[in-house]
Amino acid sequence: MTDHPALDDLRSLLGADHVLIGADTQRFEKDWTGKWRAQPLAVVRPATTREVSECVQLAARHCLAVVPVGGNTGLVGGTANVGALMISLERMNRIREIRPAARLAIVEAGVILSDLHAAADDQDLVFPLTFGARGSAQIGGVLSTNAGGSNVVRYGSTRGLCLGLEVVLADGRVLDLMSELHKDNSGFDLRDLFIGAEGTLGLITAAILRLSPKPKHHATALLAVAGVPAALDLLNRLQLASEGAVEAFEYMPRSYMEALAEHRPDLKQPLGIHDHTVMLELGGLSRNPTPQVEDILSGAIERGEVLDATVAQSETQRKMVWEMREAAAEITFTRLPIVDNDICLPVDRVADFIAEMEARLTHLDEGAGNLIVAHLGDGNVHLTLYPTSDDPDHLDRLREMVEDVTVGLGGSISAEHGIGLSKLATMRRRKDPIALDVMRAIKNALDPDNRMNPGKVVPPERDQSASN
Repeated sequence: MTDHPALDDLRSLLGADHVLIGADTQRFEKDWTGKWRAQPLAVVRPATTREVSECVQLAARHCLAVVPVGGNTGLVGGTANVGALMISLERMNRIREIRPAARLAIVEAGVILSDLHAAADDQDLVFPLTFGARGSAQIGGVLSTNAGGSNVVRYGSTRGLCLGLEVVLADGRVLDLMSELHKDNSGFDLRDLFIGAEGTLGLITAAILRLSPKPKHHATALLAVAGVPAALDLLNRLQLASEGAVEAFEYMPRSYMEALAEHRPDLKQPLGIHDHTVMLELGGLSRNPTPQVEDILSGAIERGEVLDATVAQSETQRKMVWEMREAAAEITFTRLPIVDNDICLPVDRVADFIAEMEARLTHLDEGAGNLIVAHLGDGNVHLTLYPTSDDPDHLDRLREMVEDVTVGLGGSISAEHGIGLSKLATMRRRKDPIALDVMRAIKNALDPDNRMNPGKVVPPERDQSASN
């Protein structure tokens, strides 16, 4: 609809080069999976918070939905829409300030994660959030989904790394929560409302983020372990001996390592393929943790907890070990159909989950396969099922089975990817009904016209969904 009256107003505000329509919106029209599509009226590219505010106000005047978009590396349909005004923050990409003494960074929402990594590194600091899409994911997106990644075991998820936010609300007002304080008990913590809300409550335009001292040394190893309980015992022993220096503890069972061998034969597997493989990394602020890790691993091998191990002896070897883990996303989507799950469990219930899930999967779909890779240090399991049928009812039964096992073990149906569109049915089935009522009340208070990324995160009440 290239003649919509909002377009001329947007061009007057931003300039024609920053109001994209038709074929020019193509790169914004699908997320990383390719499953979830967007058909926006236009994609606008404001350069300042004031311009974002004016775009949101203009959208309100023309009764347009507003959908924020960052690097579009999401997996759950968080930017899918029809006829909305998509607001790309890619021009708002300034790292305004790095403050080494305070160990913080003040950044705009369009800053690419790897660029922040580089800027922190120049100051001998680290922004510890990391995952495979770091070269394209933007800060606004990782905040909006409360992204996790591989280093949560030491540093926490994105929410724990954020001190302050700037947010444009549904009516265009700019909410200034750009606090540099580590303690502020002055009323409701409004900041946390917007982290993980996927743009449904407002549009994040800037943030103040925590930085940490840069480890001077890393010890990175690949291990074949006797099982998940043995791996957790090893993790606790490493944490105690290193005073909490474990930065990553990633679980890769046989199904994953076999898929890795098939699809990435260039990544040689120094241990061969075992039932249970773990990648671990420790960061030492002053001392090299490698001798300590090697000593602990030797003891674990003597006790039969670790069957084999190799410790990276160079940065090249370290990067190759990391690449083995970070190939997970590309491997996951090499087969169709899939039922993709991003769940979190108490760390000591992960083995129970895998055993029960596999037993139930055999009962529901004897020929189905599965692929697991997990941030074992924080209990986040990425489970992909490969069913023998793409019948929607069958796929939903499999998803409900995973939900049953997860919730039965005290887990959560979403860990780090967000809700978007793909988990709305799961939210309706599994989220406490009172919690959903509270979420709807907050949404209605901040966005009474339901224009901010509508239809995402919180399922509508049943009578509303039945009428659509």
